[in-house]
Amino acid sequence: MSPRYKLIYFPVKALSEPIRFLLSYGEAEFEDYRFESEQWPQLKPSTPFGKVPVLEIDGVQTHQSAAICRYLAKQFGLNGSNDWEALEIDAIVDTFGDFRQQIANYHYDQDEASKEKKWEPLKNETVPYYMSKFEEVVKKNDGYFVGGKLTWADLYFVGILDYLNFMVKEDLVENRPKLKALRENVLTIPAIKAWVEKRPHSEM
Repeated sequence: MSPRYKLIYFPVKALSEPIRFLLSYGEAEFEDYRFESEQWPQLKPSTPFGKVPVLEIDGVQTHQSAAICRYLAKQFGLNGSNDWEALEIDAIVDTFGDFRQQIANYHYDQDEASKEKKWEPLKNETVPYYMSKFEEVVKKNDGYFVGGKLTWADLYFVGILDYLNFMVKEDLVENRPKLKALRENVLTIPAIKAWVEKRPHSEM
């Protein structure tokens, strides 16, 4: 019998979309439970560490989006062909996390003066640096992040891309042909394409 999956998150894509991509890729049925912000104080104490996304697997809660994705990737054959590839995947996904955190440090800053000071370094230094590096990695690996083939690193990147784009107010891959092609390749995988077509709309 297949596991029963329930994904718990806010009504956005953000950190949960890579999980949805992987579940869709694996053709696993899952409950996509989305709660509103005003419900969060009530739900928070029931989560492992007071954060989401949370994925319930047969009623058992798991947390941390990358860890969940890594687990699902092993179930669905997207974790690389050997330990070295698995290491490369983990390293690039952690780097996505570093990049996202720097963008989020700007986006969620409530002090407008502080936020304004962060914008120019983010736009002119941080974003070009990371995106150029990501473009180089994909070029070197024949259109993918690791091993010249589809892995969960690719699904993770494309899954969080709308969130990153929303926070920096631009399409990060528009002028980066290798990354743009990678996005297209992931979004045309039939199971992921079907998910994208039916998912609830959200900007981020």
